[in-house]
Amino acid sequence: MPIPLRKIVHVDMDAFYASVEQRDDPSLRGRPVVVAWRGARSVVCAASYEARRFGVRSAMPALRAERLCPDAVFVPPDFPRYKAVSRQVREIFARHTDLVEPLSLDEAYLDVSETRTGMPSATATAQAIRDAIREETGLTASAGIAPNKFLAKIASDWRKPDGQFVIRPRDVEAFLQPLPVGRLPGVGKVGEKRLSELGVTTVGGLRELPLETLEAAFGRWGARLHRLARGIDDNPVQPERPTMQVSSEDTFAEDLALEALAPRIRDLARKTWDSYQRHLVRDPDRRARTVVLKLKTADFRTLTRSLTLAALPDDADGLAEVACELRGRVDLPMDTLYRLVGVGVSGFIEADAAAQSDLFGPRAGQRG
Repeated sequence: MPIPLRKIVHVDMDAFYASVEQRDDPSLRGRPVVVAWRGARSVVCAASYEARRFGVRSAMPALRAERLCPDAVFVPPDFPRYKAVSRQVREIFARHTDLVEPLSLDEAYLDVSETRTGMPSATATAQAIRDAIREETGLTASAGIAPNKFLAKIASDWRKPDGQFVIRPRDVEAFLQPLPVGRLPGVGKVGEKRLSELGVTTVGGLRELPLETLEAAFGRWGARLHRLARGIDDNPVQPERPTMQVSSEDTFAEDLALEALAPRIRDLARKTWDSYQRHLVRDPDRRARTVVLKLKTADFRTLTRSLTLAALPDDADGLAEVACELRGRVDLPMDTLYRLVGVGVSGFIEADAAAQSDLFGPRAGQRG
């Protein structure tokens, strides 16, 4: 049975964190603003459009941003304030549709195939949402309108900042054909290189490759590429994504040895425990059973160690003890240095399932 045609809007706030800072501090308006802590290990959380003209981008090391734009104003991030604005924006979304899938504080998918407002089109709905965001928050947002999620996300970037772009069903093929393959979701630099080796640089070129060729080169992902090249994405907007992991992590100013990580692990365990308790307030029937320790070495190698229990420890100290013990499963040389550590909980199951598993006794620990 064919999937009915959807009307999807992707709304993306413009330079969100930096724009909030400029809104709240008039002295920052028109100036290159970089939201980041200063320091050798800090990365850019957001950059205003004035800073982007110098090549500053999110996730860039703060030191590089400072070299690219010596006159930039560095502002430490204020996440509680950004979250408050994000809640305002989501309240605006909810006036139009229940089908809202937040991707982060500053972007979301909306299925507006049917709306609460009865507006005549998805384009009109997107415009109304953007107008309300401007009026109620003093910020701007861009929007993409398309028959599916991946096209809507591409479209929202087309007329940034403070614009919107529509890809109508009849225009999908013509729109996609000339795009670089790197614009497709999941195609990073490695994927681009591998496709280039097959003689493919554009979506149009990708479309010409047989499914068998793509599956031979990329496995199951090849089938996904085959569909994306034809503008096909059947994934629905998912308003209620179950929590899969709650975690906290920290990047150090100086690399540390494994045995020196205990104080950091304990601090992160407390943060993760607090976040997990907030999750239980929202969803008391979904409980975690797995403790996860994440490490990143000085040469950027990432590794995780995990332990699945019948139930989590009773408090943050117990969580920290398990996380510290997981260091014993790290088999790298003793002189290895680490630049990041994280503590998380995962393996969420429904409370009824957890109770049933207890009938068979605790599992001493399953290695992940």
